[in-house]
Formats: sequence, C-alpha cells, structure tokens
Amino acid sequence: MKTKDRIIEASCALFNSQGERAVTTNHIAAYLGISPGNLYYHFRNKEQIIRAIFSWYEAYLEEGFAPVDTDDARSLMERYLEKLFKGMWQFRFLYASLADILARDKELHKRYLEAHERNLQQALETTRHLKRLGILTVEDQYEKAFTEGMKMIVTHWISNLYIKNLDGEITESMVYQGVLMLLELFSGYIAEPAKPMFEEIMAHYRALAQGQDSVKS
Repeated sequence: MKTKDRIIEASCALFNSQGERAVTTNHIAAYLGISPGNLYYHFRNKEQIIRAIFSWYEAYLEEGFAPVDTDDARSLMERYLEKLFKGMWQFRFLYASLADILARDKELHKRYLEAHERNLQQALETTRHLKRLGILTVEDQYEKAFTEGMKMIVTHWISNLYIKNLDGEITESMVYQGVLMLLELFSGYIAEPAKPMFEEIMAHYRALAQGQDSVKS
C-alpha cells in the first residue's frame, strides 16, 4: 500500500478509536512509524487528511447505494442495510463530529451537501423501487419526506450514541441498534404480503443489535 493510502487508512482508524479532535498529525506519524516530515510531504495538515478520508466516504456512498436493477426485494434490502451499517461503522468519526468538522472546513461543507443530495436521490430511487416491487406502501407525495427522514436517522445515530455514552466505547452492536430502529420505523409501511420476509430480516438485525452472532435470515 502506498504511504499516502496508509496515512488515510491509519488516520481514519485513529479518529474512530480516539476521536478526531484528540488525534494530531504527530500522533498519526508515530502510529505509522514515519517522520512528521514524511507525513507532511503527502498532507500539509489534518484538514487535508480528513478531506481525503471524505473522498473515500463519497466513493463508498456512490458504490454502496447506487440503485440496483433487481426484482429480489429481500436481496435489495439486505444489501442496502449491510452497506448502511458498514458505512456508519467504518466512518463513525465523521458521523460523530460532523457539524464540528464541517464548520471548520467550508470546502468540505460544500462537498458534503452535494454528496448528501446525491445520496438522497439514490435512496429515493431505492424507495421507489421497493414500492414497484410491492414492498413499501408510502404514498407518492410522501416519498421524499419518508426517505429523508430515514436518512436523518442514519446521519445522526452515531452522534446520538456518543452523547449517551460520553465515557464509554461505541460497539458494532450499538450501531446495529440504529439499523434496527430504521427497520422498526419502516415496519408501518410494509405491504401485507411482504411482512413475513420483513420480520425475518428484523429478527436478523435484532440479534445483531443485541450483540449476538449473525443468525440465518
């Protein structure tokens, strides 16, 4: 792996484990066993590193939530939910400190708003596709509000966890609790024929949210 990519990967891991504010470029260099000068050759400051991580995040969103042309509703929902969880976990420091990070970097704020709009449109297409498959019963005029509401839960779930656990560790099962909450809100809009399938998916994520091993869904 190239040094630049190693810096980005290590920085993301440190920000996730220790909090973005607590980690300096010197900490990152020491963690990697390189000199600060070597790090500065690739990134002039921490803000540039965060922008580079955000580029990885943008690419993840583009690939992970692009509409999928499939009539297999279960596969579609499971893929979406798993990508959702992995993104929340992999980039949790971004979700935890989003307002603070964006307030310090106007360019990144602009990029975030653009990425948010693209992702919202992707999620909206997924909502409409699930309607076409007879899974969701959301009325046309409420599609966007429904989708944006779901996205807001995802965006703010991690920060909610950190507020509730100021001195505690955030675990994967706690992140899965956010996915489960999303599904619980979804449940009121699931068409009757799709409810047995949906309940099986719910059972799978309920087990994960309780910290149990993955169960067959």
